[in-house]
Amino acid sequence: MKLKLAVALSLAAALVLALANVGSSSAATPKGFFGVAPQTPLFPKDVEYMKAGGIETVRVAFPWSAIQPTQKGGYDWSVVDPTIEVVAAGGLEVLPFLAGTPKWLGKTTTLPVNNAKQRAAWVAFLKAAVKRYGPGGEFWREHKQEGINYEPAIPTAKPVRTWQIWNEANFFYFAYPVSPQRYAKLLKLSSQAIKSAQPGAKILLTGLFGEPKERGLRGMLASDFLVGLYRVPGIKAYFDSIALHPYAIDTEQLEGMVEAAHEVTVENRDRPGLYITEMGWGSQNNFQQVAFEQGIRGQARELKGAYKFLLDNQRRLNVKQAHWFSWKDAPLLCNFCDSVGFFRQGPKFQPKPAWNAFVRITGGRAKP
Repeated sequence: MKLKLAVALSLAAALVLALANVGSSSAATPKGFFGVAPQTPLFPKDVEYMKAGGIETVRVAFPWSAIQPTQKGGYDWSVVDPTIEVVAAGGLEVLPFLAGTPKWLGKTTTLPVNNAKQRAAWVAFLKAAVKRYGPGGEFWREHKQEGINYEPAIPTAKPVRTWQIWNEANFFYFAYPVSPQRYAKLLKLSSQAIKSAQPGAKILLTGLFGEPKERGLRGMLASDFLVGLYRVPGIKAYFDSIALHPYAIDTEQLEGMVEAAHEVTVENRDRPGLYITEMGWGSQNNFQQVAFEQGIRGQARELKGAYKFLLDNQRRLNVKQAHWFSWKDAPLLCNFCDSVGFFRQGPKFQPKPAWNAFVRITGGRAKP
């Protein structure tokens, strides 16, 4: 009788523990796993909501063309400083992606590998970014103490330790011509430059758009691009993790994109980290016009399915981070940017069901 009672109590305890963990992130989830890729300016209240909701990392654009718009004008870090300031002051990590060639060097979508001038300028830009935002960087020294350079103090520095090289290099909107070989040149150049300035830095591949409709010089499937990249001799030495933007009609299609990319790494006897640096669905219901819109309830449904897949397979796929695109709705930026946010457009915080679903997954709170 005592044995039966002990077994019953043990089962009850296990059930209570299981119920307590429902909706919360796995114990094995890496630090910084839950991220967001905002498309609008951030303010302290935004970061308060992010932190309460369980978001740990914010993906931030470092647009080279805006930071260095002229050849002799130096670097204008005010383009990104306010975002880094508010994110770091709120205790969140920053994941930067660096992209966009200045007009004085070529088109914005040109990978800067065509000539010595482009390559030298890109290397200098990368080293300057590391010098400013890496460990012990200028930005952190400026914000170490209240009043220094009239900058607010950041209690704990959040130096950049992982650098993402370019954005969607397999899609003409961000890189033209699309070429794994050209990107390999950029990757080698970037890895050497960054690690010469920050030896412990981690290099993250461009976020590959899952399945562009365009082909040839205008687009390539993410998995095909990876195949081409791995064919470059010795390329594995120049990156630590791969990144995907598996925009999909539904979770099932997203899973297929992720598995296809994973299979390429397996075939090449590699086990890089996997970052999902953008994924999302819109809350409008123009499915026939925009494949990534699933309606207000469908957005939450697909979010739950995507995170369940990534968390259930985190160890097998070596998933390091997953970033939802985006934080708040914003019109005109892309064909579903006006409905892809956790919150509706505007200064107020009007959450959608997707935000509440996300918070249940992270174990966070819907409000600060």
